[in-house]
Amino acid sequence: MTAKLVINADLPKNRINKNIYGHFAEHLGRCIYEGIWVGEDSPIPNTDGIRNDVVTALKKLNIPVLRWPGGCFADEYHWKDGIGPKEGRKRMVNTHWGGVVENNHFGTHEFFRLCELLECEPYICGNVGSGTVQEMSEWVEYMTFDGESPMAGWRQENGQEKPWALKYFGVGNENWGCGGNMRPEYYADLYRRYQTYVRNYGDNKLYKIAGGANVDDYNWTEVVMREAGGMMDGLSLHSYTIPGSWEEKRPALGFDEAEWIETMQKSLRMDELITRHTAIMDKYDPQKRVGLIIDEWGTWFLNEPGTNPGFLYQQNTLRDALVAGIHLNIFHNHSGRVQMTNIAQMVNVLQALILTEGDKLLLTPTYHVFEMYKVHQDNELLEVAFESPLYTWGDVTVPQLSVSASRDSEGKVYVSICNLSHEADAALSLDIRGTQAGRVSGQILTHTELGAHNTFDAPDTVAPAAYEGAELTDGVLHCVLPPASVTVLTLK
Repeated sequence: MTAKLVINADLPKNRINKNIYGHFAEHLGRCIYEGIWVGEDSPIPNTDGIRNDVVTALKKLNIPVLRWPGGCFADEYHWKDGIGPKEGRKRMVNTHWGGVVENNHFGTHEFFRLCELLECEPYICGNVGSGTVQEMSEWVEYMTFDGESPMAGWRQENGQEKPWALKYFGVGNENWGCGGNMRPEYYADLYRRYQTYVRNYGDNKLYKIAGGANVDDYNWTEVVMREAGGMMDGLSLHSYTIPGSWEEKRPALGFDEAEWIETMQKSLRMDELITRHTAIMDKYDPQKRVGLIIDEWGTWFLNEPGTNPGFLYQQNTLRDALVAGIHLNIFHNHSGRVQMTNIAQMVNVLQALILTEGDKLLLTPTYHVFEMYKVHQDNELLEVAFESPLYTWGDVTVPQLSVSASRDSEGKVYVSICNLSHEADAALSLDIRGTQAGRVSGQILTHTELGAHNTFDAPDTVAPAAYEGAELTDGVLHCVLPPASVTVLTLK
């Protein structure tokens, strides 16, 4: 069976905000320390303590925005502990993640330096759970005030003469759980109070993000939008792809076909979550002024054997690549409301793009999907009309295809296609209307083994390759995509 797709290139819908390709770095396991920060005295090549190899790899992705310092860590983080001379910074126990000592050597100044090196926007998450209004207000003043004040003077004493540009600020994190176990009514009132003191100084205009729901807690979205929607610019949503259950997670390696399709099914659920949360937001914000900010998403498996369970270090396989491609397609297709997402996490934690071991680095299959898909950033979304064949294994049935398309400012059309089936090819016929496409090229990420992954001894086991199986005939593109594959086609 050939799946017939129609893409109307002359009928763009809305812009795919580049911030959909955002990232997340928390003080968790080896994400910050070892993964990003090694210190100025490290033998590992670095710039001001930040690993050069990691920065070089990440810059190739055109990272638009980076969220920090958490996560659950954000609501126990007190920013004043992480500034000034490093030898004088307060040491603390990271109670959420592994019970290890946090020396606060990576703080506000170091984070902004990282963002400068990556050429990305900083997204700071403030402490509502265990912090005070004054503490949050003074942090914003420290970072963004260009005038005479105690906080601005302190920043200058610590080596930053001019304030930083900061656009994105989250008022709390997961306040329904690790951020305080609050009821939505209580958090909505706290949000109203705290955000009042998250001030705009000078020309620095903050985009304030309220702490949103856990997965399908639609009541949280209802209450917070009703009580505080007019005082926010964005509302977050957190949802992870977890085969098995939260209580009984599965390993990242050694899975079978049943776990493969279960993972695909749970990834596709993101479409339902966005649709239903968006419907509630539309009730209170029909103009779609408030962005849906999915600032934690990705796979969550058991930690790798022999590693600290609190470090959340897991391998990254071809399965993770499909999860990434499916999610990005869904985010594109909901880009009228979805204005930012942040995969969890950047390095060495959960669905990481990069894994490090000492001075060694490898790129995961998820990294490669982000590199292939980066062509969609800030493009116009194009509607794709099609009926997907079904993919069935055991008692689970899902669509075989996940697709999105966009057009850039030069008129090039990009089509991203995931073949979810672990065993069947996907024959496609794409009718590209409203443009004269004369040439097609493509990249594909796939492997004959579902559990294929990159290791430090074999870092290129799963890597993109040129796809040359597409043919254009009278404006219609024909191709056959192999099982378990992520493909991006470019039409000129």
